[in-house]
Amino acid sequence: MKKTKVDHYTDKEALEFHSQKKPGKIEIVASKSMITKRDLALAYSPGVAVPVKKISENPDAAYDYTSKGNLVAVISNGSAILGMGDLGALASKPVMEGKAILFKRFADIDSIDLEIDAKDPEEIINSIKNFSPSFGGINLEDIAAPDCFIIEEKLKEILDIPVFHDDQHGTAIITTAALINALDITKKSIKKIKVIVNGAGASAMACANLFKNSGVPQDNITMVDRKGVIYRGRENLNQWKSRYAIETSSRTLDDAIKNADVFLGLSAKGALTKNMVKKMAKNPIIFACANPDPEITPEEVEQVRDDAIVATGRSDYPNQVNNLIGFPYIFRGALDVRSKTINEEMKVAAANAIAKLAREDVPDEVVAAMGGDRPHYGKDYIIPSTFDPRLISIIPVAVAKAAIDSGVARKKIENFELYQDQLKQRLDPTVTIMQGINNYIKKNQKKIVFADGEDENTLKAAIAFKNSRLGIPILIGKEEKVKEQIKKIGYNENFDIEIVNSKDTSKREKYVKYLFKKLQREQGLLEWDCDRLVRNDRVIWASCMVACGDADGAVTGNTRRFGASLEKIKQVVDVRSGEIMFGLNLVVHKGKTIFVGDTSVHEYPSSEQMAEMAISAARVVRLFGFDPKVAFVSHSTFGQPSTSRTKHIKKAVEILKDKNVDFKFDGDMQPDVALNEEYKSLYPFSKIVGNANILIMPGQHSAAISYKMMKTLGDAKVIGPLLIGLGLPIEIAPLRSSTSEILNLASIAAYSADVIDYKKVD
Repeated sequence: MKKTKVDHYTDKEALEFHSQKKPGKIEIVASKSMITKRDLALAYSPGVAVPVKKISENPDAAYDYTSKGNLVAVISNGSAILGMGDLGALASKPVMEGKAILFKRFADIDSIDLEIDAKDPEEIINSIKNFSPSFGGINLEDIAAPDCFIIEEKLKEILDIPVFHDDQHGTAIITTAALINALDITKKSIKKIKVIVNGAGASAMACANLFKNSGVPQDNITMVDRKGVIYRGRENLNQWKSRYAIETSSRTLDDAIKNADVFLGLSAKGALTKNMVKKMAKNPIIFACANPDPEITPEEVEQVRDDAIVATGRSDYPNQVNNLIGFPYIFRGALDVRSKTINEEMKVAAANAIAKLAREDVPDEVVAAMGGDRPHYGKDYIIPSTFDPRLISIIPVAVAKAAIDSGVARKKIENFELYQDQLKQRLDPTVTIMQGINNYIKKNQKKIVFADGEDENTLKAAIAFKNSRLGIPILIGKEEKVKEQIKKIGYNENFDIEIVNSKDTSKREKYVKYLFKKLQREQGLLEWDCDRLVRNDRVIWASCMVACGDADGAVTGNTRRFGASLEKIKQVVDVRSGEIMFGLNLVVHKGKTIFVGDTSVHEYPSSEQMAEMAISAARVVRLFGFDPKVAFVSHSTFGQPSTSRTKHIKKAVEILKDKNVDFKFDGDMQPDVALNEEYKSLYPFSKIVGNANILIMPGQHSAAISYKMMKTLGDAKVIGPLLIGLGLPIEIAPLRSSTSEILNLASIAAYSADVIDYKKVD
């Protein structure tokens, strides 16, 4: 079983990430328009008085008129921060902000972190009790035992909203799902298994409790702490540990492990030895969940047993026990039915839903999101991937149904199929797209040239590309300058990354020869002209590296204007045979994904060129997993008002009709007509109105203006421009792109190098 290197980032990068632009990771954004005096009057005084009165008459109306129903508080006192111990409430804030982001990223739940500077459980309970009316749910995090038990139990008694200590219950739900499937694979009965739980903290107790609620008899669970087995009659057991005491003659883990079917470790590295594994029953189930290093590694288990099923908390092994599979979706389901609590029935339902999902055949769209992997239910796949896009539509439904059936839901869901569709729309599609691309290229490592190697953002992107195992970066630049920048970022100047430049005379001669052969007739250049180009221009050098097979793809730009980089690339690389070259931007805003072209190449494309762009864009959009729907956009809709440009666009539509293409298209239409479903009733004859995901613009100026305004003013996420139709996988980052934007383009270049059949260069 292969273990890969864990991603590494320097302390300086981590600090810069948290401090750049706005310090921290979250901000408050208004969900209503706040532009006019009327807007302000409705939002505050006097308009706000109306919902105030409604809520005073019926507290449940707060779910209808405020953010309460989609708002979770992430709360800690910093007494047990990520295994680092008690570092104080304020020190826990970066972690709690991170948790708040995970709620938003994975389940579209708004969340705010609240750090309580107190050690007394009663003081914490009273604080949460007093501000709890503002929230639809409470997520407790990184609170040390036994205080976490006291706080959660009391809050569940006095509050009528879900209270969930994720350190306990998130782990319990995922391990229970894993147990259900491991027992199914090994053909063991949950009522007959012998379970050893090594560790007696909050997570261990929650796991043992959910195991019991799922069918494991209490006397079949042996819990072990630092002092040994927790048995009846052992002195100095607190009230929580005493609940798990059983009659047994075993006093140590080594005693207890004999003939055990299941080992669950929530303890420390090395706690389970190979000799202990040998003593376990046939087809043992080993969940070694200590972080960052498990109680025993899968490799060590394999050395002594070939019949074991192993899970860890690590992402670099199969069967990762990761709370991300649980808490966002559990809260999503609970919030959507306005649940008063998260009870045992809801936890069991979540565990069963997760287990069931791992048994299902993985559809093509999920394979794409997971980078081309099609996992199959079995020893190495008992838990779904954290990046499985089906999680959002499966777990909340199960949780919501359990809440309704167990009587803790305030709101019923009448149509669960509709609810499931609504859940799918909550996720940001760019995340799934890029995660699928990145997962794919990790298994098909490509060499990608970063042409602007001395630029700080480009260098950070190249290092992230390497450290994230996305591929092999090659930097172009002066070695001393690049090493200086690497040191500035926080790495050792001898960081293992390839640096090339025109001092490499053997490569330069090869590139000059290639370029001279290509340009001697096209542009009348002499050999020394080509030598000067190769020596003095990094974009030319990078393009030649790809053209001559020394790299698989390249990313450039960021330090010069897009057009300047494109002109250099075009000297080295031709357009793909039978295609048109143009710029295509992927734009996401509020969950809606559109592709905009041409944003960078053709100033005023002809009707024929616009039709060709539509055909190429449809092909690319399918590679990203979308069903292409093309709108030719204009200042007019179906000829009103009629102008010369309208006729020009209509001709492009007619050309596509004659070509009998295999995707839907229509035009001319204004962009709001193409994107807003409210216009469907006005134009019922068009299947594109309100449905478009590809916008072919009438000119480069309108395309570039549109996406840049959306990015700057509309807070849209933008990837690109992608160079479509170029003869090699080379991407250009716009001037002053961020590290993430450059990294995305590098990933797309690597992906294109593998999935597109580029014409090979001799």
